[in-house]
Amino acid sequence: MKRLLCGICGLAVFAILAVPGLAQKNPRGTSTLEVKGKTVSVEYGRPSLKGRNVDNMLKPGDVWRLGADKSTTFSTAIDLVFGKATVPAGEYSLWARREADNSWKLVFNKQHGQWGMQHDAAQDLVATPLEESKLAQPVEMVTISLDKSGIIVIEWGDKKLTAGFKAK
Repeated sequence: MKRLLCGICGLAVFAILAVPGLAQKNPRGTSTLEVKGKTVSVEYGRPSLKGRNVDNMLKPGDVWRLGADKSTTFSTAIDLVFGKATVPAGEYSLWARREADNSWKLVFNKQHGQWGMQHDAAQDLVATPLEESKLAQPVEMVTISLDKSGIIVIEWGDKKLTAGFKAK
């Protein structure tokens, strides 16, 4: 009886630890940058379009987790300024919000590590405008990069969203 109970407990612990990792259906991507000797990084899920159109998936008012599965995590060891918004050193989840006029905002949320679309707007720290442009060649998988010139670049389908930043 003791061995059976130990076996069940062991299996339960394995399930708790292993299942979240197994549930990730999309590959993960990372981008890292040094800003004034401090690390800034983004870690995200990389879903594929699979014939879908980004504009048809995201309507005005929608909030997108900028990836798939576990929320996109933005980490900075230095205070950053995006436009007029200051993002203190720390870890955040990143979201893109499509506004009523079809413009985009990059949203930094104080929670991170949440699964799926579990966005709590009450935890939003700041939102800053994203500039939209069209890509000449569509990108099948979401790609987020941190450019050394101080720009975060988000690409998916024919859409390119960017926001500049600098150390505070």
